[in-house]
Amino acid sequence: MSYDSHFSNVSGRICLTENLIPQIIAEQGLFMHTSNYLYHHGEQELHGFLAYDDSTDKPRPAVLVVHDWSGRNDFACEKAQMLAEMGYLGFAVDMYGNGRLGASTHEKNALMEPLIHDRRMLRDRIRAAFDALIAMSEVDINRIAAIGFCFGGLCALDLARSGAELKGVVSFHGLLNKPKELANDTIHAKVLALHGYDDPMVQPEQVNEFCLEMTMAKVDWQVHVYGHTQHGFTNPHAHDSPSGIIYNAKAERRALQSMRNFLQEVLT
Repeated sequence: MSYDSHFSNVSGRICLTENLIPQIIAEQGLFMHTSNYLYHHGEQELHGFLAYDDSTDKPRPAVLVVHDWSGRNDFACEKAQMLAEMGYLGFAVDMYGNGRLGASTHEKNALMEPLIHDRRMLRDRIRAAFDALIAMSEVDINRIAAIGFCFGGLCALDLARSGAELKGVVSFHGLLNKPKELANDTIHAKVLALHGYDDPMVQPEQVNEFCLEMTMAKVDWQVHVYGHTQHGFTNPHAHDSPSGIIYNAKAERRALQSMRNFLQEVLT
């Protein structure tokens, strides 16, 4: 079953997560700055979301967060805040432009497909987010990683394939296939792919091809495969059995812990 068969335009909804007022995370003693962040890819306006501990002026390691096929929604923004609580700057990127969100399967697919079918455009769009991040004074440009979910996992991997100076990339139930029309640059990042064995979007053949690709590129790579686990397993709102998009709390917990360990390794 192909990924495209599940994701079949667009009302252009805007993410409601606009926490423009810094908030105290009392239990951890953090002064959390959260804000929307405007950047561009050519003439396309992109609405990112920033979260970081504002109690220090020192540049800090940063992690790009790439959303799933829905767009830069609350899920992505919450992950940026989670990363900020871990001591990183979290930057939830906008791959669609203008903060657009899809609600229905049809809307989400209409947003995602142009990028899925034009991997050069996808690569350039995620590079625009990377370039915006490294221009921030709050960021230690020598300690940057990227994580992505589903469609966002593909984006994060393509950022690594572009030769970006990343320390690490984590793909959560992401597409793994390399772009056929683009040659890879040197992959500098260590790579961690977190995959559900029963994911109908990513067949075992694609996993094997990805492992071979990473090996041939001499990448420090890992693939963690979770049994009895389907696509979208980190999303508590994923309950689409016919499409094989199902939340799995145990796999989510294990995957997030693997991410924490990985980021501590590559960004320390």
